Amino acid sequence: MKKLNIVVLAKQVPDTRHVGKDAMNADGTINRAALPAIFNPEDLNALEQALRLKDMCPGSTITMLTMGPERAKEIVREGMFRGADGGYLLTDRLFAGADTLATSYAISTAIRKIGEYDIIIGGRQAIDGDTAQVGPQVAEKLGLPQVTYVEEILSLDNDTITVKRAITGGIETVQAPLPVVLTVNGSAAPCRPRNAKLVMGKKNADVTAWSVADVNADPSKCGLAGSPTKVKKIENISFQAKESKVFSASDQDIQALMTELINNHTIG
Repeated sequence: MKKLNIVVLAKQVPDTRHVGKDAMNADGTINRAALPAIFNPEDLNALEQALRLKDMCPGSTITMLTMGPERAKEIVREGMFRGADGGYLLTDRLFAGADTLATSYAISTAIRKIGEYDIIIGGRQAIDGDTAQVGPQVAEKLGLPQVTYVEEILSLDNDTITVKRAITGGIETVQAPLPVVLTVNGSAAPCRPRNAKLVMGKKNADVTAWSVADVNADPSKCGLAGSPTKVKKIENISFQAKESKVFSASDQDIQALMTELINNHTIG
């Protein structure tokens, strides 16, 4: 089995369970300093698939790639604690405020700088945007085939990968040539836990930071300057008690629930 060069796209995202009044800056960008930061959940699913490929193909390498402020180095190290070999952080004020178009551009320039890659894999979408656009846009910018909504990597044969992906109403098995871009669903296998020996060995590991100049990016295509999409408002919606109802398991309550759902066209 050939040795693979795998790039895992990961993002440090604000914990959307704790959105408060200070979550948004005046220019429409997220105030990340006001929110706890976590590893984007579906990127962890993607990392697990990368680690399984590494198990399948001994000698393969996994490179983490993320973009964000200096603290986003934690994401690269978190990947290393679970089995990744190293990684890079794109960090520069010129990258700040990027929408999906500017983000995918920045990431594609970094991948070109990395140079050697067989599989680029990331989560389907990030919880701070829910667009599912970055992975496909990276594939387009690099001129690579892509498979989205991946549930599981089934096999690798020479330069062809076979994956299972979710489609409306079922599952589809797809073959694609390498190199390829894959985006992974949150319904895929969860990521394995940290390895204690790796945590001790990698907790102070150096993470290379790249600026706009380091990846030869065009500043006009990065960050706010390269982002035609602007966020108008961020709002935390909480259900009030008056908006909730409690139903028992009695036939009468079940009938009342079904009647209400049909009348408001939730079902039927």
